[in-house]
Amino acid sequence: MIDEIIADARTRMGKSIEAFKAELSKIRTGRAHPSLLDHIKVDYYGSEVPLAQAANVSVEDSRTLLVAPWEKSMVQPIEKAIITSDLGLNPNTAGTAIRIPMPQLTEERRKDMVRIVRAEAESARVAIRNIRRDANNDFKDLLKEKEISEDDERRAQEEIQKLTDHFVQEADKLLAGKETELMEI
Repeated sequence: MIDEIIADARTRMGKSIEAFKAELSKIRTGRAHPSLLDHIKVDYYGSEVPLAQAANVSVEDSRTLLVAPWEKSMVQPIEKAIITSDLGLNPNTAGTAIRIPMPQLTEERRKDMVRIVRAEAESARVAIRNIRRDANNDFKDLLKEKEISEDDERRAQEEIQKLTDHFVQEADKLLAGKETELMEI
């Protein structure tokens, strides 16, 4: 019973970290990375599809993304989708290739991004702590119903605390990495 609760908590905390990583990948640094365009949807013959299903996205150099549509007729819809996205990018079309230069980030914008990243990290930590609270409540319920002893409950809470510390530390590591990535010019 205790092992199931701990395993469930570990899984949920891992998912919180994965969600945090996904949020971090959306936050743009000065460097070009294909995952920047992952959330862009393109009108492909009447249906909205992810950009990756309509074109090949690659890094041309450290500051430029290259989008090569699978079909020539998709150049305009892809270009339009990139322009209308919330990324603030201006694609340059040359024949069937779309080049997207990454604008240089100002110092002020970098600090804003760091603030956003810190808020995301705090959200991840709160989610992890909420999972710990849920698990501890489950242990208390088991103790109330006399399914486990007080010693078992205390050991289980210590185990959950170790797990929580591990995942919070992982979130902090991801945060530190993203902060240094944002602040380097």
